[in-house]
Amino acid sequence: VQLVESVGGLVQPGGSLRLSCAASVFTFSTYGMSWYRQGPGKERQWVAGISSGSMNTYYADSVKGRFTISRDNVKKTVYLQMNSLEPEDTDVYYCNAGYGSAYRTPRYDYWGQGTQVTVSS
Repeated sequence: VQLVESVGGLVQPGGSLRLSCAASVFTFSTYGMSWYRQGPGKERQWVAGISSGSMNTYYADSVKGRFTISRDNVKKTVYLQMNSLEPEDTDVYYCNAGYGSAYRTPRYDYWGQGTQVTVSS
Protein backbone atom coordinates (compact mmCIF):
# COMPACT_ATOMS: atom_id res chain seq x y z
CA VAL A 1 0.00 0.00 0.00
CA GLN A 2 1.19 3.47 -0.84
CA LEU A 3 -0.59 6.64 0.17
CA VAL A 4 0.92 9.83 -1.20
CA GLU A 5 -0.53 13.13 -0.07
CA SER A 6 -0.06 16.27 -2.11
CA VAL A 7 1.92 19.23 -0.84
CA GLY A 8 -0.06 21.38 1.57
CA GLY A 9 0.95 24.92 2.31
CA LEU A 10 0.53 28.15 4.16
CA VAL A 11 -2.78 29.92 3.81
CA GLN A 12 -4.34 32.91 5.49
CA PRO A 13 -7.39 32.54 7.72
CA GLY A 14 -10.51 32.38 5.60
CA GLY A 15 -8.58 30.97 2.68
CA SER A 16 -8.93 27.69 0.82
CA LEU A 17 -6.73 24.74 0.01
CA ARG A 18 -7.29 21.46 -1.81
CA LEU A 19 -5.44 18.34 -0.75
CA SER A 20 -5.15 15.15 -2.74
CA CYS A 21 -4.02 11.66 -1.86
CA ALA A 22 -3.07 9.04 -4.43
CA ALA A 23 -3.42 5.45 -3.34
CA SER A 24 -1.71 2.48 -4.92
CA VAL A 25 -4.34 -0.01 -3.83
CA PHE A 26 -5.75 -1.92 -6.74
CA THR A 27 -9.07 -2.35 -4.96
CA PHE A 28 -9.28 1.39 -4.22
CA SER A 29 -12.73 1.64 -5.72
CA THR A 30 -14.16 -0.83 -3.21
CA TYR A 31 -12.82 0.91 -0.09
CA GLY A 32 -14.20 3.78 1.90
CA MET A 33 -11.57 6.48 2.36
CA SER A 34 -10.93 9.04 5.05
CA TRP A 35 -8.83 12.04 5.88
CA TYR A 36 -7.21 12.49 9.27
CA ARG A 37 -5.09 15.17 10.87
CA GLN A 38 -2.59 15.33 13.66
CA GLY A 39 -0.97 18.19 15.52
CA PRO A 40 2.27 18.12 17.53
CA GLY A 41 1.83 16.04 20.65
CA LYS A 42 -1.75 15.19 19.78
CA GLU A 43 -3.49 12.03 18.71
CA ARG A 44 -4.47 11.64 15.10
CA GLN A 45 -8.07 12.76 14.54
CA TRP A 46 -10.54 11.70 11.92
CA VAL A 47 -11.67 14.59 9.70
CA ALA A 48 -13.89 13.23 6.92
CA GLY A 49 -14.92 9.97 5.25
CA ILE A 50 -16.40 8.93 1.93
CA SER A 51 -17.97 5.70 0.76
CA SER A 52 -16.51 3.68 -2.09
CA GLY A 53 -18.95 5.04 -4.67
CA SER A 54 -19.04 8.59 -3.27
CA MET A 55 -22.68 8.18 -2.31
CA ASN A 56 -22.10 9.01 1.34
CA THR A 57 -19.81 11.54 2.99
CA TYR A 58 -19.21 12.20 6.66
CA TYR A 59 -17.49 15.02 8.53
CA ALA A 60 -16.22 15.82 11.95
CA ASP A 61 -18.26 18.56 13.57
CA SER A 62 -15.26 20.87 13.57
CA VAL A 63 -15.07 20.91 9.75
CA LYS A 64 -18.67 20.36 8.72
CA GLY A 65 -19.82 22.98 6.23
CA ARG A 66 -16.25 24.05 5.46
CA PHE A 67 -14.53 20.90 4.14
CA THR A 68 -15.63 18.64 1.29
CA ILE A 69 -14.27 15.15 0.67
CA SER A 70 -14.46 13.63 -2.80
CA ARG A 71 -12.77 10.89 -4.79
CA ASP A 72 -11.91 9.78 -8.30
CA ASN A 73 -11.83 5.99 -8.50
CA VAL A 74 -10.25 6.01 -11.95
CA LYS A 75 -7.33 8.05 -10.66
CA LYS A 76 -7.37 6.22 -7.30
CA THR A 77 -7.28 9.59 -5.61
CA VAL A 78 -9.19 11.12 -2.73
CA TYR A 79 -9.47 14.88 -2.26
CA LEU A 80 -10.17 17.28 0.57
CA GLN A 81 -11.38 20.74 -0.35
CA MET A 82 -10.88 23.01 2.64
CA ASN A 83 -12.62 26.38 2.71
CA SER A 84 -12.92 29.07 5.37
CA LEU A 85 -9.76 27.78 6.97
CA GLU A 86 -9.05 28.67 10.58
CA PRO A 87 -5.80 28.66 12.54
CA GLU A 88 -7.18 25.65 14.42
CA ASP A 89 -7.02 23.68 11.17
CA THR A 90 -3.24 23.84 11.25
CA ASP A 91 -2.07 20.23 11.33
CA VAL A 92 -0.48 17.49 9.30
CA TYR A 93 -3.13 15.83 7.15
CA TYR A 94 -3.18 12.16 6.15
CA CYS A 95 -5.42 9.87 4.17
CA ASN A 96 -6.13 6.19 4.65
CA ALA A 97 -8.70 3.64 3.67
CA GLY A 98 -11.28 3.54 6.40
CA TYR A 99 -13.96 1.21 7.68
CA GLY A 100 -16.68 1.13 10.27
CA SER A 101 -18.96 4.00 11.12
CA ALA A 102 -18.28 6.95 8.81
CA TYR A 103 -15.11 5.08 7.75
CA ARG A 104 -13.39 6.50 10.83
CA THR A 105 -11.25 3.49 11.61
CA PRO A 106 -8.08 3.39 9.50
CA ARG A 107 -7.74 0.17 7.56
CA TYR A 108 -3.98 0.18 7.26
CA ASP A 109 -1.30 0.63 9.87
CA TYR A 110 0.81 2.24 7.17
CA TRP A 111 0.56 6.02 6.85
CA GLY A 112 1.99 8.23 4.13
CA GLN A 113 4.22 11.18 4.84
CA GLY A 114 1.27 13.47 5.39
CA THR A 115 1.03 17.05 4.29
CA GLN A 116 1.47 20.13 6.44
CA VAL A 117 -1.32 22.70 6.38
CA THR A 118 -0.61 25.95 8.18
CA VAL A 119 -3.28 28.60 8.58
CA SER A 120 -1.79 31.86 9.68
CA SER A 121 -1.80 35.53 8.85
